[in-house]
Amino acid sequence: MANDGYGSWDLVLLNVLFFSLFALTIPFKKKTGRRSGSAYLAFVVALYTEMYGFPLTIYVLTWLFGYQNPLTHLSGHILAGVLGESFFFVFLHPLSELMMFLGVIMVILGWLKIHSAQDRLVTDSIYALVRHPQYLGFLLLTSGMLVQWTTLPTVLMWPILVILYHRLAKQEEKEMEAKFGERYREYKNRVPMLIPLPRLKHNGR
Repeated sequence: MANDGYGSWDLVLLNVLFFSLFALTIPFKKKTGRRSGSAYLAFVVALYTEMYGFPLTIYVLTWLFGYQNPLTHLSGHILAGVLGESFFFVFLHPLSELMMFLGVIMVILGWLKIHSAQDRLVTDSIYALVRHPQYLGFLLLTSGMLVQWTTLPTVLMWPILVILYHRLAKQEEKEMEAKFGERYREYKNRVPMLIPLPRLKHNGR
């Protein structure tokens, strides 16, 4: 929620620490993986710094466009000022909370499944929905945050986060194909990468 102009930096630190713990569920060992983890942490820091610390986005919009909205200045919810309070708080805000909840659940379920597999190929449970449920979970979590509290830095950073996780997923799949061969290629043709929608079997994207 909005601060009193001085910032609640203890809440910034608390939320950054809390959401940063989820990054520890994935062992980012490769260069691309470390960049993905760093981008996620930067997204979280930027988001909660504006939420509880310094409302940079509101000041920039006011300075550039003379944007003035009592609700925005009161709550910090930019989309509420743009789309309307009723639509935002009745529809978008609950939707963003659901996205964040599902994202956390996907990260946890993916982590539990992989760590109980003991180096075996996992294709069931949540991995029968998408090939990279943990990455999808992080993207759902951050997109829910973005909808709930839209800021200029996070709007610019989220597409970069998507690109980095996609690149990390592609790199991991090359390793999985080298390790499991035809078994993984069959799984790859059957299950989508990140978007759980029906797909044609002949492509692995």
